[in-house]
Amino acid sequence: VVDFLFLVSGDITQKGYEKKRAKLLAPYVPQTQGVDPALQKESRTQTPAPAAAPASASSSSSSKFHRARSGGARDERYRSDIHTEAVQAALAKHKEQKMALPMPTKRRSTFVQSPADACTPPDTSSASEDEGSLRRQAALSAALHQSLQNAESWINRSIQGSSTSSSASSTLSHGEGKGTSGSLADVFANTRIENFSVPPDVTATTSSSSARPAAIDLPPSGIVKGMHKGSNRSSLMDTADGVPVSSRVSTKIQQLLNTLKRPKRPPLKEFFVDDFEEIVEVPQPDPNQPKPEGRQMTPVKGEPLGVVCNWPPALEAALQRWGTTQAKCPCLTALDVTGKPVYTLTYGKLWSRSLKLAYTLLNKLGTKNEPVLKPGDRVALVYPNNDPVMFMVAFYGCLLAEVIPVPIEVPLTRKDAGGQQIGFLLGSCGIALALTTEVCLKGLPKTQNGEIVQFKGWPRLKWVVTDSKYLSKSPKDWQPNISAAGTEPAYIEYKTSKEGSVMGVTVSRIAMLSHCQALSQACNYSEGETIVNVLDFKKDAGLWHGILTNVMNKLHTISVPYSVMKTCPLSWVQRVHTHKAKVALVKCRDLHWAMMAHRDQRDVSLSSLRMLIVTDGANPWSVSSCDAFLSLFQSHGLKPEAICPCATSPEAMTIAIRRPGVPGAPLPGRAILSMNGLSFGVIRVNTEDKNSALTVQDVGHVMPGGMMCIVKPDGPPQLCKTDEIGEICVSSRAGGMMYFGLAGLTKNTFEVIPVNSAGSPVGDVPFVRSGLLGFVGPGSLVFVVGKMDGLLTVSGRRHNADDIVATGLAVESIKTVYRGRIAVFSVSVFYDERIVVVAEQRPDASEEDSFQWMSRVLQAIDSIHQVGVYCLALVPANTLPKTPLGGIHISQTKQHFLEGSLHPCNILMCPHTCVTNLPKPRQKQPGVGPASVMVGNLVAGKRIAQASGRDLGQLEDNDLHWCLITTSLFQHQFLTEVLQWRAQATPDHPLFLLLNAKGTTVCTATCLQLHKKAERIASVLCDKGHLNAGDNVVLLYPPGIELITAFYGCLYAGCIPVTVRPPHAQSLTATLPTVRMIVEVSKAACILTTQTLMRLLKSREAAAAVDVKTWPTIIDTDDLPRKRLSQIYKPPTSEMLAYLDFSVSTTGMLTGVKMSHAAVSGLCRAIKLQCELYSSRQIAICLDPYCGLGFVLWCLCSVYSGHQSILIPPMELESNLFLWLSTVSQYKIRDTFCSYSVMELCTKGLGNQSRGINLSCVRTCVVVAEERPRVSLTHSFSKLFKDIGLSSRAVSTTFGSRVNVAICLQGTSGPDPTTVYVDLKSLRHDRVRLVERGAPQSLLLSESGKILPGVKVVIVNPETKGPLGDSHLGEIWVNSPHTASGYYTIYDNETLQADHFNTRLSFGDAAQTLWARTGYLGFVRRTELTAASGERHDALYVVGALDETLELRGLRYHPIDIETSVSRTHRSIAECAVFTWTNLLVVVVELCGCEQEALDLVPLVTNVVLEEHYLIVGVVVVVDPGVIPINSRGEKQRMHLRDSFLADQLDPIYVAYNM
Repeated sequence: VVDFLFLVSGDITQKGYEKKRAKLLAPYVPQTQGVDPALQKESRTQTPAPAAAPASASSSSSSKFHRARSGGARDERYRSDIHTEAVQAALAKHKEQKMALPMPTKRRSTFVQSPADACTPPDTSSASEDEGSLRRQAALSAALHQSLQNAESWINRSIQGSSTSSSASSTLSHGEGKGTSGSLADVFANTRIENFSVPPDVTATTSSSSARPAAIDLPPSGIVKGMHKGSNRSSLMDTADGVPVSSRVSTKIQQLLNTLKRPKRPPLKEFFVDDFEEIVEVPQPDPNQPKPEGRQMTPVKGEPLGVVCNWPPALEAALQRWGTTQAKCPCLTALDVTGKPVYTLTYGKLWSRSLKLAYTLLNKLGTKNEPVLKPGDRVALVYPNNDPVMFMVAFYGCLLAEVIPVPIEVPLTRKDAGGQQIGFLLGSCGIALALTTEVCLKGLPKTQNGEIVQFKGWPRLKWVVTDSKYLSKSPKDWQPNISAAGTEPAYIEYKTSKEGSVMGVTVSRIAMLSHCQALSQACNYSEGETIVNVLDFKKDAGLWHGILTNVMNKLHTISVPYSVMKTCPLSWVQRVHTHKAKVALVKCRDLHWAMMAHRDQRDVSLSSLRMLIVTDGANPWSVSSCDAFLSLFQSHGLKPEAICPCATSPEAMTIAIRRPGVPGAPLPGRAILSMNGLSFGVIRVNTEDKNSALTVQDVGHVMPGGMMCIVKPDGPPQLCKTDEIGEICVSSRAGGMMYFGLAGLTKNTFEVIPVNSAGSPVGDVPFVRSGLLGFVGPGSLVFVVGKMDGLLTVSGRRHNADDIVATGLAVESIKTVYRGRIAVFSVSVFYDERIVVVAEQRPDASEEDSFQWMSRVLQAIDSIHQVGVYCLALVPANTLPKTPLGGIHISQTKQHFLEGSLHPCNILMCPHTCVTNLPKPRQKQPGVGPASVMVGNLVAGKRIAQASGRDLGQLEDNDLHWCLITTSLFQHQFLTEVLQWRAQATPDHPLFLLLNAKGTTVCTATCLQLHKKAERIASVLCDKGHLNAGDNVVLLYPPGIELITAFYGCLYAGCIPVTVRPPHAQSLTATLPTVRMIVEVSKAACILTTQTLMRLLKSREAAAAVDVKTWPTIIDTDDLPRKRLSQIYKPPTSEMLAYLDFSVSTTGMLTGVKMSHAAVSGLCRAIKLQCELYSSRQIAICLDPYCGLGFVLWCLCSVYSGHQSILIPPMELESNLFLWLSTVSQYKIRDTFCSYSVMELCTKGLGNQSRGINLSCVRTCVVVAEERPRVSLTHSFSKLFKDIGLSSRAVSTTFGSRVNVAICLQGTSGPDPTTVYVDLKSLRHDRVRLVERGAPQSLLLSESGKILPGVKVVIVNPETKGPLGDSHLGEIWVNSPHTASGYYTIYDNETLQADHFNTRLSFGDAAQTLWARTGYLGFVRRTELTAASGERHDALYVVGALDETLELRGLRYHPIDIETSVSRTHRSIAECAVFTWTNLLVVVVELCGCEQEALDLVPLVTNVVLEEHYLIVGVVVVVDPGVIPINSRGEKQRMHLRDSFLADQLDPIYVAYNM
């Protein structure tokens, strides 16, 4: 992560890098070298965190300090001095490289950690089996402490520098970046910083409320450019427009960039073959990696299984023998909670009670003719861990009745971790009966009416209580059938696989007997010995020794339950001492617990022990456990040769066990293996680097009567070489026979025939795969180095989850990790496995400690295992799913992680380190000019991508009826003339109808009324405003008819209207500056508005947002004098300006375009033709009337075509969602226009409530937009309202841009809109490749309506300006009579206008035509449909705005595609937006769930963007709903979001910096 350095040949060395860096930064860095001065400045402003304990602290005081902290808790669980030392050394290596890690920003309220008892459920189980659940290392020596001091200091410094968790919210900005910090950041980011004014805060007013603010058109950031940046944005957002760069967010991004800038691996070869599919980089094997060199191994045989004359023919026979001849002998002693013996079961009692149970099971359940149980049926045994006696009786009762017991855990809740999988096992075993005790039955969760709840995924069970008082005594003549042991099943032991599925390992009677014989021989058991069992007696070694072998040899077992160990960890040692036990069965954790509590008991003696069987002797930390235990208890009589590690697995049962040694004989040696070698599956004695060594102890020899071989873990079972690690396979009579009901898996596990390197079988003896990884060492000693379940294969190298847990714990975890609970697993992301580490955080751990621990764990794992961690998460204490004995349920944890329900409180993602298989970045090929592209297209048979609408001239000649109607129209060049003509010809014809939220008509306007009102406004302008022709007038009105009259009033007076959205009274600070800016930029001489708005403009609130003294003349048009206008202005030519159309683009550009009278008439004419509009028509419009096509439809078209427009202001829908659709239904409207926001409101809000609406009258429902059609929204809308008559063909979209507001519009005739699926990967290369529906990585695109009459489009390469073929994505250029005349700019900058409005192609047939550049990328495809002209129809597909695209890794991405992927990942993501900053991809997601889910989103977002877009996310920002700014057209304003983020104005819930 931070700064691990791989010095590969050809790479810059660390020294070189430091030197170069120092040289570059020398002028800027007067302070301490290597620490970002911005951070130093910050750390000065905050109170320094308390320094770590002084290095000179004596060892005693230091360890005392630690011990006090641990509060007697059992932390020693994974104590491994060797490992700890290695980790400390590895971390010390890094202390030189002072690199500041950006600490995540977290809102304070999100994760308030209260004291443990308040925030965590009572801990039912403080410890665990192997997975790790104890805090570690109560005392670390002072030497260790010192070595850590230095490594600590740089992390401390960086953390103080960038800690933000202490601020109440993240709105502290660090001034304007004076002096060095700004310039340093400059050098790093190579960016040009312009100190623009900070844009108005658009989010602060609304971020607290959960609803999205009213749609706001935000002003651009910084200086108004008054014009489009167009496509010259090649450097793509490399400057932080409008943000002082040293604000805190950017400092952090800076740190992140610095961490990513380290010389890490050799640069990729810079080439790119254009037309090839991009292929994921396959990591090439390292030529220096170790390879196995030994010969092929031969299977190793154990000693022969001796034939002892008194061994019984079956285990049940042994029970019968002891039960009848040695009835008084003790068999099993149970302890109470305090650890005192509470009941001893004798062999006589065991025999008689088992007999009673067997009789009851076979004869007393059900009737004589229909027994419930028959021999061979399976039954569940549900007994708690503190009741071994009842379990043993039940187990043997089942054996005697010849039914097959399936012991399982007691279910605690309806949704236990892994409970559903246990249910699956019960179901597949056909279990209908569960045996339990009365006490246990009472404790099971019940429903309201007292029945036992139906556990999730379980079959319906009948519960049978096996307490003695409920059993029937068997008649004298009834005897169980005890035959010699055969291959029929005896019992089923459950096993949880790596994926979490539960399988039943079936053990036959002969295997059960043979295993007992092998254990008796290996452990040399003799009759009457006492053994102490601390393990779970229901499965594994606890069952094999404590319940089965016990009876075979008439042993006496003292069972120490888990609950006793928690209260009295020394209880098992006391039992050994009291009963003079010969054998004890323990796990490493029990050794640790005993050492922790050892001071309480001085006088115990372990001299009676001849075997201390350590059943998890195969774990990486078992060596040091055994050593430490021996050194402590040797003085209490423990013999060194008594420690006997063993290795077991559910399938192969006991694999190997160390035999009790001879006193005084030398102890077996240790293997010190190289971790690097192990990761390649090769055994190498570690020589070079003692830090990355693994010390393992042997687990003794192969079991008597068994044979062992080692095979490759993946692929066919090929025998390994002698120096190779593989999976241990065992062949003996004592092993499982199958997974119950799973024939396929059984064959691959229980019937393995090893093969040699040529692939031919070696012998015909079947072996069983044990699921353990290891090798056979010198002297046939068996060594185990890990489990198959814990195997993590990353980039072809193998790592062991347990080893990584041990490394995590060796990093001083005591302050951070709760009881040592760490889970490690891998998830598959982007064609490789990625390592995830999840740990429980102590309730009292501070943010700084946790973050520090996390960053050091990353370093340690990288250093020791040479593997990057993809994600490291901390969750609150006690929240990870638990196994029955309190360990961590790994597969369930992984599932929670992948579905986003883990709820971490801290998270660090490091995709930049781990993901090394991204495709090569694309390189642009130099020297390919437009002409050669053209020739290439022609050779390939591609047509040039161009299309056009119908020809205007032809249309008018062909249609006589049309000529009659329009003769009078076309005499008039100007809209004002058309209005005067209509006022005379059809004075009472209604043109406009305005509705309110209730659907009632508030206002109408006929031709004459409109004309009269316009005249009065014109006279006011001339008299009051003293305006001259050509002056600009801002119209500030709510959507309605007043806006229309004011518009025509301006035209009558010869003024040029500029329509502006009025400011929002509730959010003046956000909306008024935009108004102010347009007034300034348009140089308006006057503002026309209503009285209410006039008061608002001059109010005190407005004065706080802008300077109200500088407004131009404001005239309110509410009460107009009845004064005739002397004469209506007529422009001298139709090229004169008619109006200005101002709009804020999504990238925050405020642009005004000039619309001439000729363009206005041309546009209205084209729309009239396309939609067949004439005076008998009615259309309904639910759009904002301020710019673009919305304004044209609202104000201009009705006057031109004479149809009646029903006007529905979109904001009225907020109080009545039905307004638009019920109006359409009520007036039987054929053509209606709306925006995406309106459609979304109806789709989300109305659901299936249709309230008597009928939409069968609708012929076209057109969404007016300037973006890629939102196919999913239009589809859901069509689908939702299909049942109330909406035709699936009715919905379509338009396309327009700044240069030409209407290029496409579906209209009434012509073919339906077409859709295509294109390949996303090709699209990133600006290629268009059509694919089938459902193809991976495909994108559905819809045509944006038909091209309007008189409009021509061509697809052009934005760089070379050459025309493209139809298989390319390029900029859409347009030529039409209604294109705008140019930008209205402050400086009248002609060159830019020429570029956008009057451009020629660089060559080709169309090179003489003047084109306007739309700034949108798209392509043209010829379809199979026929156009009105009889030709095949050419469809235009819009992909997205050129300004919005992100250029990353040489490819072109459209934000919406990444956002769509992100929105799908989690149900709590309400909205999402992406942008880039200094080449980092920033993803902002709105969280609509509870704040605990905030951190769940970070890995999900990172995963999906990597998987689907091959990009690594740099920063993930989680914010409240409604923070992402959305303009009135429903488009996201990503640049505004970016500026607010960098200016620290978002108040995010969480900011994660991926490293």
